[in-house]
Amino acid sequence: MNSTIEQWPPDCIGSAPRAEWSDEDLLREYQWTGQRKAFEELVRRYERELYNYLRHYLGDAQMAEDAFQATFLQVHLKCDQFEPGRKVRPWLYTVATNQAIDAQRRNRRHRMVSLDRRFTGGSEDEEGTLVEMLGGQESEPGAEIERAEARQDVRQAVDRLPDPLKHVLVLVYYQGLKYREVAQALGIPVGTVKSRLHAAIRKLESFLNTTHPVGHG
Repeated sequence: MNSTIEQWPPDCIGSAPRAEWSDEDLLREYQWTGQRKAFEELVRRYERELYNYLRHYLGDAQMAEDAFQATFLQVHLKCDQFEPGRKVRPWLYTVATNQAIDAQRRNRRHRMVSLDRRFTGGSEDEEGTLVEMLGGQESEPGAEIERAEARQDVRQAVDRLPDPLKHVLVLVYYQGLKYREVAQALGIPVGTVKSRLHAAIRKLESFLNTTHPVGHG
């Protein structure tokens, strides 16, 4: 842990219990003091959220558990690399996503995005479920995509996406991260997040239309 002398806790925290501290203050305390209770509080806050993310990303409970444990091992090992001014939540997703990618390389069973989660991370005119985005009101996408999902066409289509497109799609549509949070988690500009998301949707449309044309009878 950091050996440089620094006042801890800072005046802004005072005597407040750790449960009321920000994520950033908890990680900062762990950086400077190695206080295990600060680390445990971070794990408690993100245990369900990150495990669920990894479970749906990887599609396998044991792989998700292993990736979750590896995520917080990396947080412990690399906490000194966390830079002041960053937000903890996107950083945790960066670490978790990297662990998920490593797990996929060891076992190619890929997770699948939820098709009915409503995305609210962009502007109002971009809100909607993946099902709605894939189709179009004129082609009545809901029934057709549901049939395609039942045939696992959508599952196979998402599996065919290049990893950079799939990572953005998963973080936005399953986990519900904002564009800026995805950008921070993946280390790319917000504009790249948007372009990759739109490219992913267009590719899915192309895959699905090739297999089962939508809105043509």
